[in-house]
Amino acid sequence: MLRTVTATRYVTPLREGGSVPALVEADDDGLYVVKLLGAGHGRKALVAELLAGEIGRHLGLPVPDLVLVELDATLAKAEPDQEIQDLLERSAGTNVGLDFLPGALAFAPAVGPAPEPDLAAAVVWLDAFTTNVDRTPRNPNLIVWHRRLHLIDHGSALYIHHTWRDPGSHARRPFEPIRDHVLLPFASSIVDADARLAPLVDQPLLERLVAAIPDDWLRAEDGLPDADAHRRAYVDYLLTRLEAPRAFVEEAERARAA
Repeated sequence: MLRTVTATRYVTPLREGGSVPALVEADDDGLYVVKLLGAGHGRKALVAELLAGEIGRHLGLPVPDLVLVELDATLAKAEPDQEIQDLLERSAGTNVGLDFLPGALAFAPAVGPAPEPDLAAAVVWLDAFTTNVDRTPRNPNLIVWHRRLHLIDHGSALYIHHTWRDPGSHARRPFEPIRDHVLLPFASSIVDADARLAPLVDQPLLERLVAAIPDDWLRAEDGLPDADAHRRAYVDYLLTRLEAPRAFVEEAERARAA
């Protein structure tokens, strides 16, 4: 289960990304990079961060620890920038945070260290499964800490949830953007990775993960009247995506071979 912490001190904005996450200290004395509820990417980006990140952690991939972060709007007073103040005030409530890894550097393929082929294949598999469009050479969303690769920022995954248009058909499609994945040139067989990883993702796991999504992130929309309907939609979509034959695996393996 995800831990919940309370933000006790706002430290600084992190302006590298478009969502302007915040570095905050929490009541467990930890520092967290917090993806904010009130950012332009919205609640669905937080859902994607939680689900894709926690699936990755379950698969043994190096994703920084995830926590739910309760944030009080009064913390905005520590920020002189009015725009950031407004963002923090809009983000009062439950946000998602990743463990801050001090001194970590952005992954640069030309610099390295080169990832192990099986790790690269596993990351490619995860991103193809969760339809993460945002791990490319232009924007790797990978950091290196103590010479070990870590996966960050899954907010662009599961883009089906922005419309929920024909999710059953969408779930069975290949994922063509995988050809631009930053780790594809380093990867071993995606088919072999699929054989290792797909059996580890099942309905009980997905139901546990969606149960951790705060109700406030799952607001009513057409066809999904409440939070439980949203949770069922995510589980059904991901289970359908795992049904054999998995077109996303075949597509990723073709891209790797090319």
